[in-house]
Parts: sequence; C-alpha cells; structure tokens
Amino acid sequence: MRRREFLTWLGGTAATWPLAVRAQQPDRMRLVGVLMAYAENDAAAQSEVATFRSALAKLGWTEGSNLRIELRWCAGDADKEKTFAKEMVDLRPDVVLSQTTTVTDAVARETKTIPIVFVTIGDPVASGFTTSLARPSGNITGFTAFEPTVAGKWVELLKEIAPRTVRVTLLSNQATGAPLQFFMPSIQAAASSLAVQVSTASVYAKDEIEGVIATQARNPGGALIAMPSAFNVTNRDLIIALAARYGVPAIYFNRLFAESGGLINYSPDAAEQFRKASEYVDRILKGTKPADLPVQQPTKYELIINLKAAKALGLTVPQSLRATADDVIE
Repeated sequence: MRRREFLTWLGGTAATWPLAVRAQQPDRMRLVGVLMAYAENDAAAQSEVATFRSALAKLGWTEGSNLRIELRWCAGDADKEKTFAKEMVDLRPDVVLSQTTTVTDAVARETKTIPIVFVTIGDPVASGFTTSLARPSGNITGFTAFEPTVAGKWVELLKEIAPRTVRVTLLSNQATGAPLQFFMPSIQAAASSLAVQVSTASVYAKDEIEGVIATQARNPGGALIAMPSAFNVTNRDLIIALAARYGVPAIYFNRLFAESGGLINYSPDAAEQFRKASEYVDRILKGTKPADLPVQQPTKYELIINLKAAKALGLTVPQSLRATADDVIE
C-alpha cells in the first residue's frame, strides 16, 4: 500500500475506532463522580475530599485540564443518596467514588458497568457488592472501614474506660449505616464475657436521639455505642452533647466524635482511605478493571481518648489505656 493511500485509510479508520480505545487517549478530559454520605458544611468531610483531590493531583490528574470532578453531598439522608446516585450515573462518569455502604448500594443499583470505588463501608460481600475480596466479581471494589471483630473491641474499651457499665445500647440508623448483623456476633461475644447487656435502638430523626440516651441514664451502668452510619456522623454534635448532659459514657466509630468532644473513639484512619482510593481511581482511569483491584481491609485502627469528656463524666482513664492511645485530647 502506497504511503498516501495508507494515510487516507488510517484517517478514515480512526473515526471508527471503538469508544473504549479512544477513551484511553491521555488528552481526553476524564469525569470522576464523588458521592459523599456526609453534609457539605462538614469541615472534616471537606478535608477528606481535599485529601482525595490532592492525591489525584500528585498522580498527574489536574482539574480543568485532564480531569473533572462532580461532587454530591447526601447529608445522612437516605432519599438524597438514591436521588444523587441516579443523577451521578446519568452523567456517565468514568468512575464513581462512593462513601459508606448505603451510598455505594444506591450507586450499584443504578449501574452494573461504571466502575465504583468505595470507602468506609462494612462488609462488601454481605452487601452484595462482590463475591470475593481478593478478586471483585463485578464493577465495584474499594476499601472497607471495619472488620466484624472491631465491634467487640468497642464493648471492651467502653467497659475499660467506664467500669460500671452493665448495659449498652447500640445507636444505629440502618437507612444510612452498615447492617447491624455484621457487627452483632462480635458485640454479643464481648458483652457476654464482660456481663454487659446489649440492646439496639434505631433512630431515623434527630428528635429521636434524646429519648434513647435519656433511657440509658435512668439507671446506673448505662452506656452507648454509636454505630457506623452517616446519620450519626451528621448528628455527632447533638449525640455528644446529649451524652454529656445525661452523663452517659459513649464510644464512637470515627475520630471526628472524639475531636468534637466525645469520650472515646476506635476506628481506622478515614483520610488514609481517601488517599488509597485515589490510587484505585487513577489505575481505573488508566485502564485497570475493578476486578483486578482487590478489596482492601484496614490494617491499623486508632484509639483516641478525650480526657476533658472523661473528667466531665467523673471517669478516671486507666494509665494502661492512656499508654495505648494514639491520641489523647486534653
């Protein structure tokens, strides 16, 4: 084939290349959807998004040049999660970053083809996102926030910092949180060994929280475990204030609680999950399939104790507990 004929053939053929091939061209603007479970005015959540953006920039993705990010905030509202998930998928992004189990579920119900990278969720297998952690079976992969055994640790730490605890209530919101059954075996085992009674309280509105905490305060030995959910994070200031007002020791699943005045927290580093998620998003944008990116579980949890909160509750934090804490807030 002569050179002129070849160039004519090549020019005509390029226009018919499959979209998947053309999508790999480095100069194409890529679209990443980010669906956050928390509220837009939440400074900590804004910091997590900033961490994600900064990490992507370090990997060569510049917003306005080769990257566009569409961001939505669900503010712990299950209806918003569904609405924004559909809206996000309709934009046909190259990949979606989803925060929490229920947000990921909402996106997963809208698409079986667009890659999804999740952060801060419980059990991706039980939630139906994949059949394997080592080799995801569909279009979804990411980073879990908790292992089932961490819930037993919440009971143990609560008993250690508040030795008079004999009853504990799990404050949960199943519409925006991980399924309770994921945590219950570990909680029940730890509670049984420590002679602690366990009850559950599902709350779906702010004005239901006070009743749960007030009930725990009616008799000595009541305590609280705020279970993982976007609702609880969104309403953390209220939960912390009510626990302090009624004198109820409480343990939390996110360092934001301890930093906001909560007694004690035991959780993985959320910012680290967003940093790692940027690496998965980068690899997917460069052609890697979600099935080739194993689901990763947290390898380190951080213990944070708020001494001011402990003092207000009349608790003396054991030296052994202070020694093992990653952070002690004076």
